Order: sequence, then structure tokens, then C-alpha cells
Amino acid sequence: MRKKTLLSLIAVLFLLSCSPRDFLTRRLATDLISTSDAFKTPQKFVLQTGILSNKDYVSPEYLVLQRRGWISASTVPCSPGLAPPPCWDVLLTPAGVDTVRALIPAEAATKPSLPIPVARRELVAVTGISKQGSVADVDFTWRWISLNEVGAALYSSDLLYSSTVEFRDYDDGWRIAVAHSAPRLGQTLDDALKNADPAP
Repeated sequence: MRKKTLLSLIAVLFLLSCSPRDFLTRRLATDLISTSDAFKTPQKFVLQTGILSNKDYVSPEYLVLQRRGWISASTVPCSPGLAPPPCWDVLLTPAGVDTVRALIPAEAATKPSLPIPVARRELVAVTGISKQGSVADVDFTWRWISLNEVGAALYSSDLLYSSTVEFRDYDDGWRIAVAHSAPRLGQTLDDALKNADPAP
């Protein structure tokens, strides 16, 4: 009886000495990913006005802005180093000015590059964890949530993305791997978000 009590007491003390970060669970991975700076940083779209190359002007984002009636453009000769022709002089329309004005600081409105915060990420689920010793790959799905009218036009919240990020087990528990000079097998959260694939 005394041995059982002693073993139970040792087990309780062992469990109390463990941190919630000592065991990489889906819940811990979800918390660490969703609260990381890389995941929480809003997506910005930089709207360039003035003279643009044809390649930039016919990009998917600018086509969306054209269809919404937020920008207009006229053909102009290309300046040296700007190719391929034709080049375009891009301006905000009155509707574009009304839409963008509320989204950027007043001092940025006079510049040719307008950084517009458009969307934030939402973690949908951690879909798997593959551990090997003190390293783990965590698979997760996420989507964009628009912050405004421009974000809703550029980013669909219906599309899901799949990413994989490397975690490491340190002396204080599991953490998302950060970039360093040594080669590694996995990828940081920044890289995982940039290299995301559409989820099935």
C-alpha cells in the first residue's frame, strides 16, 4: 500500500514539474502558430500609381482593381529600363480615391506607392504532427480574412491553404523554429506561409 502511495506521489510530482509546452499537441501547435508575429502580421497590397510596365498592369490584382472601377490608365511611352511595352499611366478613379482614402494614412495618399492592409490569416486547423526526436513538422490549414473592401476583392476567404512548419523542442518546451545560419530540414513559419499550397 505504501509503495502505491509513494509511486502515485512521484507520478503527481513528475506531472506537476512538466510544462504544458513539454508535449507537442495539436492544441499547443495551434496556439503557437496563431499567436506568432509571422502569422498575425496583416497582408498588405502595395498599389502603385504612375507609370507601370504592361506586365505589372495586367497582373491579376490590377485586373481586379480595374474591374471594380478603382483605377484607370492610359498608354504612355515606356521610360528607359521599363519593359515590356506598352506602359501605362495608372491613376485612382474618384471611386478608387474614396475606397483607398479611408484605408491609408493621410500622408501616404500623395505617394505613388500606397501600402494598403487588406487581409489577415485565420488558422483553420492543425492537420498533423510528425515528430522525430526534438524536431517536428506540423501541418496546418489556414485562410485569408479580408479587412476591408479591397481585401475582399483581392483575397477569397473560401480558399484554404496548406502549410508545414518546423517545431523544435528546447529546454523550456516546444517552439516554432526560427531562421538561423545552420542548414535545416524544415522551414520557418514565414517560409511556410510564403510556400503555402492550396488545400484539397
